[in-house]
Amino acid sequence: ISGSTFHPSWPAAFLCPGAFSEVVLAEEKRTQRLVAIKCIPKKALEGKENNIENEIAVLHRIKHPNIVSLEDIFESTSHLYLVMQLVSGGELFDRIVEKGFYTERDASQLIHQILDAVKYLHDMGIVHRDLKPENLLYYSMDEDSKIMISDFGLSKIEGSGSVMSTACGTPGYVAPEVLAQKPYSKAVDCWSIGVISYILLCGYPPFYDENDAKLFEQILKAEYEFDSPYWDDISDSAKDFICHLMEKEPSKRYTCDQALQHPWISGDTALDKNIHESVSAQIKKNFAKSKWKQAFNATAVVRHMRRLQLGTSLEGPSQLTPTSPSALTAAGQPAVSEHFSVVEHSEPPLPSPPLPPPPNTTTTTTHPPTQSDQERRVT
Repeated sequence: ISGSTFHPSWPAAFLCPGAFSEVVLAEEKRTQRLVAIKCIPKKALEGKENNIENEIAVLHRIKHPNIVSLEDIFESTSHLYLVMQLVSGGELFDRIVEKGFYTERDASQLIHQILDAVKYLHDMGIVHRDLKPENLLYYSMDEDSKIMISDFGLSKIEGSGSVMSTACGTPGYVAPEVLAQKPYSKAVDCWSIGVISYILLCGYPPFYDENDAKLFEQILKAEYEFDSPYWDDISDSAKDFICHLMEKEPSKRYTCDQALQHPWISGDTALDKNIHESVSAQIKKNFAKSKWKQAFNATAVVRHMRRLQLGTSLEGPSQLTPTSPSALTAAGQPAVSEHFSVVEHSEPPLPSPPLPPPPNTTTTTTHPPTQSDQERRVT
């Protein structure tokens, strides 16, 4: 069989190149069922075998309706193939922008699903460590599709022999204790859910600054605001919910259990007022697709913090080369070809270019941040 890469703008957003792998759409020959196959060259794993072993160990343990599942594993002389459940509904931000009507209640229902899935992980002793909007995908294109958590490459099983202190994740979503290089726990996931909740209600991130050192200082101090006019129509209950998750002190931060019991999630305090126009405009301004695809990986986080002299002594992994488009035809005739065939598609259109900055944009930080703020933040 022959492989085929897919452009990130495909609705099956799971099909995209990773840090050292690529994912192709394939069909199971026996059932004609579509799956996503993550193709990982063994050469790229040299010296990093523990990373993929950890991801596989985590994926083997979990079975939840809101978590993308690992269905099978194949191996050839040159590649490792992870057969994953296919999710085809697209990315979280895309769907919000496409909606004509979007409310606090919609955001509350999304966060409820995420909390339920992360609670399941935490009960299993698993910490995701990289929760962010681009790892939240819709299962299908159906209007009432469920949300799915993906990408367990940075996940960790608690109590597996080491204290978690590795700086990893995406800076805008990581908890203060991670940036401070302190030992941390599953509470880091709850912080990230708080950040995601914040963005879902206004369309821009809680932390932003043109200067990277000041950005990290904001996160370390947990300094954020509910800016007017963007938060004027958002309920006090929603703000209270976010404050309990984005609590600087991990021991005081809400757990998933506590968050699920908050009235904004379990009660009727989430408002039904349409906030789509404001939120979608800010998402398009601050999270243009070509930009949010450029997320920090763990290497960049560590290197960036070292450059800013935040005291890390960790050595990040080297950059790795993606697999070739013909990954599934690698030498050794992998057994995966006996069970699956790659589905070919014509090349989809390129995504629209980012929106231009607003008129009279200055070099000072704005509230909310402009696209240029985001660019400076992740370079």
